[in-house]
Amino acid sequence: MRKVIISLAVPVTIIILWSFLTFLNFVPSYILPTPYEVLTSFFELLVSGELFIDMVSTIIRIIVGFLIAAAVAIPIGIGIGWSKEIETLLNSVIQILRPIPPLAWIPFALLWFGLGLQSEVFIIFIGAFFPILLNTIDGVKGVEKVFIEAAYTLGASERQLLSNVVLPASLPGIFTGLRIGIGIGFMSSIAAEMIAAKSGLGYLIMKAMRLIDTGDVIVGMLTIGVIGFVINLLFKKAEDRYILWRGKYV
Repeated sequence: MRKVIISLAVPVTIIILWSFLTFLNFVPSYILPTPYEVLTSFFELLVSGELFIDMVSTIIRIIVGFLIAAAVAIPIGIGIGWSKEIETLLNSVIQILRPIPPLAWIPFALLWFGLGLQSEVFIIFIGAFFPILLNTIDGVKGVEKVFIEAAYTLGASERQLLSNVVLPASLPGIFTGLRIGIGIGFMSSIAAEMIAAKSGLGYLIMKAMRLIDTGDVIVGMLTIGVIGFVINLLFKKAEDRYILWRGKYV
């Protein structure tokens, strides 16, 4: 109970301060709406179904883009982490492409895929790919040598070593990459929707901004925050449940 009270202290303080500033008109409502206006906007968007439609659009894009990124990045990351030859072959390309922000790819996404789901999924893929890839590489390279030497001593083949030793031992690193990757993919999705989409929470925020409807803007922002919080919580629960050996051998 004490933990819950402590965790709610800052949000409640922010809401009280926010209410004080807006109800007494220290801040005009077109700059910062009152909590009541935000609640009204929330119920209007909820009843009209607009919030649900935009939320589902964003989540579908994130899931598709993230799954494709994970399916491509994890095998490549394992290959680079395990093989010096593959690392030498791909390292220069990765190091050049990695610093390019996902949003810089929007012009090419529109040229290659046009306006719609495919271009948005591509931007999410770019955002999620490199964190997953780099953490997978680190996870594989971080496997304790004693495990590998013990497996070789017991006669394990290269395939058995990879599947029974390297992959399980590198899963904590891969999971970290997945958590970071979906977070960056989520942010990339919202930014892409603000520029090149006709639905989604980013589109909702931009549309409300053009109408100077700050209540809808804050509803969109808070919805993004709640979805991000839930995604992170689900990943943490899955990590705690399925990677029981995390931190046990270091």
